[in-house]
Amino acid sequence: MRAAVLGSPVAHSLSPVLHTAAYTALGLDDWSYGLHECDEEGLAPFLDRLGPEWAGLSLTMPLKRRALDLAAAVTDLARRVGGANTLVRADGGWHAHNTDVEGVAVALAEAGIGAPRDAVVLGAGATAASVLAALRRLGLTSPVTVLARDTARTGEVTAAAERLGHPVRVASLTEIGDHLDVDLVVSSLPSGACDRYAEPLAAARADLFDVVYAPWPTAAARAVSARGGRVVGGFPMLLHQAVAQVRLMTGVEDVPVEAMRAAGEAELARRATAAGA
Repeated sequence: MRAAVLGSPVAHSLSPVLHTAAYTALGLDDWSYGLHECDEEGLAPFLDRLGPEWAGLSLTMPLKRRALDLAAAVTDLARRVGGANTLVRADGGWHAHNTDVEGVAVALAEAGIGAPRDAVVLGAGATAASVLAALRRLGLTSPVTVLARDTARTGEVTAAAERLGHPVRVASLTEIGDHLDVDLVVSSLPSGACDRYAEPLAAARADLFDVVYAPWPTAAARAVSARGGRVVGGFPMLLHQAVAQVRLMTGVEDVPVEAMRAAGEAELARRATAAGA
């Protein structure tokens, strides 16, 4: 059986390492996992070319919303969040799932951040919508403040919040200092973008979940950790969303999480060493 990760850019993806580690640990010697560069226009023809030996696909940006249009069936969660990061072959068609929400929720719970009373999310993209769903799953009921670089481009995350039935407030990232009296700050910003806010984060009481996994730790993560705050990086989220994908694609319930974790951490260490050489 075959599976792969698709996206653009996708060369940096850790998914092949994580999924292959799972197959090896499970003894699935006839399974393979590849990597393919694919943009939105290319997704439909790519799917059309796939034979019955294909079990599933992992999707990164910019394909998560396009997948909803092409799937034969979409889970309620993927529809509410507004994006799918997983396509699984079922009943002759592709079924769209969102495992990013599980990735966020399990990563936070694993770090002991199970039910924050209040939270702020930095960024308003597809990941922010999954974060909202995960926080709701963990039991957060209070409104979440979404801080965006451009408040005029928050329509998708506010629409997702409405579908999820969770209230949000929108404000500018330039006002971050006014919104940090919370239990948890989640940065869904690109690599390096949260670091400029290290100083106000260091002065706040909030724990930090930064979705960046390389390079790690980020300046923001170091600042929060230095004053005793709990910090969660992007790798645990990536790991646990992949665990859920392996479960969906293979049908195996007992997925080897620790084997996948070890393989991912080893690859990140190898890349860090290579970058510093």
